[in-house]
Amino acid sequence: MLLFRWLVLLLLLVSAASFMFYAGTGQARFRRFGLIILKWTLIAAFGFFAVLILERVA
Repeated sequence: MLLFRWLVLLLLLVSAASFMFYAGTGQARFRRFGLIILKWTLIAAFGFFAVLILERVA
């Protein structure tokens, strides 16, 4: 569980760095990469926490 939290934090930092590169250079590839990383990180995090909640309920 600790590993997953660190992985999510690392991916969010990578996404933020990608958006900073986009702001600095204006290249759309950095924005696209940041959005893809952010989207899949949030999907994985919501899925993980949904499983935790379901374990508590059951």
